[in-house]
This record gives sequence, structure tokens and C-alpha cells, in this order.
Amino acid sequence: MVDAGGGENITQLPQELPQMMAAAADGLGSIAIDTTQLNMSVTDPTAWATAMNNLGMVPVGLPGQQLVSDSICVPGFDPSLNMMTGITPINPMIPGLGLVPPPPPTEVAVVKEIIHCKSCTLFPQNPNLPPPSTRERPPGCKTVFVGGLPENATEEIIQEVFEQCGDITAIRKSKKNFCHIRFAEEFMVDKAIYLSGYRMRLGSSTDKKDSGRLHVDFAQARDDFYEWECKQRMRAREERHRRKLEEDRLRPPSPPAIMHYSEHEAALLAEKLKDDSKFSEAITVLLSWIERGEVNRRSANQFYSMVQSANSHVRRLMNEKATHEQEMEEAKENFKNALTGILTQFEQIVAVFNASTRQKAWDHFSKAQRKNIDIWRKHSEELRNAQSEQLMGIRREEEMEMSDDENCDSPTKKMRVDESALAAQAYALKEENDSLRWQLDAYRNEVELLKQEKEQLFRTEENLTKDQQLQFLQQTMQGMQQEINVLTVALVNQDRENNIEKRSQGLKSEKEALLIGIISTFLHVHPFGANIEYLWSYMQQLDSKISANEIEMLLMRLPRMFKQEFTGVGATLEKRWKLCAFEGIKTT
Repeated sequence: MVDAGGGENITQLPQELPQMMAAAADGLGSIAIDTTQLNMSVTDPTAWATAMNNLGMVPVGLPGQQLVSDSICVPGFDPSLNMMTGITPINPMIPGLGLVPPPPPTEVAVVKEIIHCKSCTLFPQNPNLPPPSTRERPPGCKTVFVGGLPENATEEIIQEVFEQCGDITAIRKSKKNFCHIRFAEEFMVDKAIYLSGYRMRLGSSTDKKDSGRLHVDFAQARDDFYEWECKQRMRAREERHRRKLEEDRLRPPSPPAIMHYSEHEAALLAEKLKDDSKFSEAITVLLSWIERGEVNRRSANQFYSMVQSANSHVRRLMNEKATHEQEMEEAKENFKNALTGILTQFEQIVAVFNASTRQKAWDHFSKAQRKNIDIWRKHSEELRNAQSEQLMGIRREEEMEMSDDENCDSPTKKMRVDESALAAQAYALKEENDSLRWQLDAYRNEVELLKQEKEQLFRTEENLTKDQQLQFLQQTMQGMQQEINVLTVALVNQDRENNIEKRSQGLKSEKEALLIGIISTFLHVHPFGANIEYLWSYMQQLDSKISANEIEMLLMRLPRMFKQEFTGVGATLEKRWKLCAFEGIKTT
């Protein structure tokens, strides 16, 4: 029987004891009790009696154990109420019943609860105690060390408890009440560390061999570290591959490979040089061959023909440039016309705003409408002025270009253009003469090679054919020599004609004759010569409109009367004009 006063005479009930203890454990897990009232661990046998007293249940005594004192229980609470009605007694101090205000919430990071398993029960440690310590987590840790296991704990029980944290790949149990558990993933280790500090009890037994305080900590395993290293290496490879792809994407494309020189490749390259679409690629190959030093006596003629083909594209490029310039001029003209049309429309819009601001129409608008019209008018006038300035700038540029063109059309410019045309013709004839000389040198080289081969070989039919070739080459050489002589004579005649034309160009006006006389007198007085600025300053006193450029062009047209000399050294270097007309008379 049970003593209503809670005394020490308690009847033992071996069959009902486990059920009562389980009910007490459920009550502790579901009802919030102030943990400050408990002065002992929940795993101590006396704690069960204390918990049942606080719940209003008559505590069932355990053999050889003293019941807790009434000072621990709720004061003034009669525990005999449950025996009268047969229902679960109610503690009036439980928060939420309205008898007393609920206690203020305590700031607890994690509230651990009792964990029930099929074969065992896990009781949390006293929250007033410090949390269990752990070592530093190894990289890639998937294995935990579990110490403090009950002596009678089997591998199946450990599997049952820790498989709630995740998939277990291996359990290595020792005879000294500890084991190592390896999980499938790293995050499962954090769940297992949560169980550190729990007291594990097998079934309802109170034997020391069936209970133990768990200590779960990180374990350093070679398999975990090896897998972590493999993952790191794989990530490093992926990062290197990603960086390489990024570098390859940003790297400029490599130039095409240049083939080695051969007669066959040279013939193909000569054809490509004649094609406009393949010229840029072919000229790169030709430049590489020349820089490599592929030019020799045997291949000089072939390289010259390729260089000549490259030179033939100059005219095409100049025509393309002229075409693009014409397109640019047309685009400028179209832009100017469009800008003129836009400016006209702006003028019309501004005229509309000005008409709206007159008194006839302005008085009929409201205050807000007048404000908006005034703002729009100012904005339109600003835009119109900007467009007008832009159009005026374009027109000023055109006027400057036209003035430059007029300067180019002056007589001195025309004479310079004629002289440049004659010089270009003479340069072209000289180039052709040089090309013929180079061909002649190439033929001479071939003749020398044939002579050497002829001396080394015996007199056979091949020698006869080589003699014929030699004769043919000599005849061609003679023909080339004649052509060179003809071209040389033509060049000399042309130079004479040019000199005659220059001599025949007399003074075009009386003003020029007067200028020549004044300049001759001035330079005769200055036997050491005078620079063009000094001459211009003197002549400007007589004619304010004359320029230094006109004086210099006039002096250049008469090389037998005036000559230009350099005097001084370094920073004092100066160009001076001298009168040489008397020297020319003495020499003639």
C-alpha cells in the first residue's frame, strides 16, 4: 500500500515500477518545470521520486532508497488527491492554469530532451553544467569517437542510437567501452556531436554496466583525410581547367603557321599575291621568308617578282582610299542636309511658341498652361541654338577646305604639281631601269652557274645543249643591254627636255621682274647672304601684301641666279640665300 503522507513505509511493486518510471519520464519531457528546483542530476534514482512528487503523484519507493524531503517538492500541495478520484493530479503551480503568472522565458540556446529508443533511453545532462568540450575538427571529418558507452552496449544498440543522425558506413567497437562511427556525409557528424553529454541507459535496468555518459568527439581518420584530399585535388583541377578555359577565351588567336620555303610554295604564294582576297595572308608569308633569309642568288629573281606583285597593290589601295573618302564626303553631305531640315523644323516650332506668347493668344491660356509653354519655348530655343552652332561649324570647316583648295590652285602650286608629275615619271623610268639591271644580274649569275657546271662535266651531248643555252643567254643579255642603253638615252633626253622647259619658263609678270631686281640688289649688298625672314621684312616695306612663301618660290625658280646655303653649327644653323648670277656668267 502507499502511505498518503509520503513516509518511508512503501510497498515494493516490481511489476508496476517500470510503467510508473516511464510515465514520469514522459511527464518530465512534456511539462515545463523550473529546473532551478532540482538540485541533483535527472539520471540519479532519487530524481524520479522528486519528479513524481512535483507532478502530484505518490512516489513509489525503491528498495534501500530514501525519499526526497518535502522542501524540494511544491509547498502546500496534497499528493493524496490522485488516490481519491483516480485521475492525474493537477499541480496548481503549473504555468498556463491562471493561478500564477507564467515565469519569464529563459534564454537557452538549445533545450535537450529525453530521447527514447527501442533498446535504450538517452537522458540529457543538467543544463547548469558546462557543455561537453570537443577537439578541433579535422578537415573532411566523417568519423566520430563515442566514449562512455555502457559495458553491456552492443553494436546493434549503437547502430540503433546513431543511425538517427544519418547513414552509417562503419562501426568499430572496442572492448573498453568506446567505439568509432563513420558516417556517409560530413554534416551527419554535427548531429552525432549533439548527443555528447547524454546519459545512456539500456532498458529499465539501474545496473552500472547498463548505463554510461556518452562523450562524442571528432575523430581523425586516414580514410576521411584521403577523401578530403581527393576532393580538394578535384576542385583544384576544376579550377585550373576553368581558368585555362577563361585564358583561352581571352587570349588572342594565334597567327597561322608559316610554311617553309620551296619552289612549289613560292609559285603558290606568287598566285596568292595576285589575288586581292588572299593578299594580306600572302604578304605575311613573304615577309617571314625574307626575314628568315631565304633570299639567295638562285631565288632572288623569284623573290623580286613577288615583291613586284606586292607593289602592284598600291594603286588598288589608293583607289579604295579614294572610294572611302568619297563615301565619307557623301555621308557628310547627307548629314548636313538632314541637320538643315531638323533646324528648319526647330525654327517652325520656335515660331509657334513665339506666336503663342503674343497677347492675342496668351490671355486665353491659364497660368499653368502659360508656365508650361514658357518652359517648352526656352527648351526649344536652346536646342535650336545648339543645332545652329553645329551647322555653322560644318560650314566653317567646308570654307576652310575650299580655301585650302584655292591655295592649291595657285600658279606656284600648279608648277609644283607639274614638277612632281615629271619627277614621278622619272622615278618610274629609273625603277624600270633598275629592274632590268637586276634581271641582267640574275642572268649573269645563271650564266656563271652554267659555266661552273660546264667545267665540271665532260664533253657530252648535255654539254652541247648547255652551250646552246649559254649562247641563248648571251643573246638575251645583249638584248637587255640594248634595252638599258635605250632607256638611259630616253632618261637623259627627258632630263634635258625638263631643263629646257624650266629654262624657257621666264618671268610671268612685270611684278616678278621688279621683285627679282630688288632682291638681286639687296643680296648683292649682302655678300654673305640673308635668310628668307630678313628678305621678307625688307620686301614688306615695299609691298605689304607679299608673303615669305612667294619670295622663296621665286628664288627657287631661278637656281642660276640665287642659291641656298647652310651656315652655322648646331643651334645656330641657318639657311641663307646668296646671289650667284655673276658666278654663272663667269662659268659660261
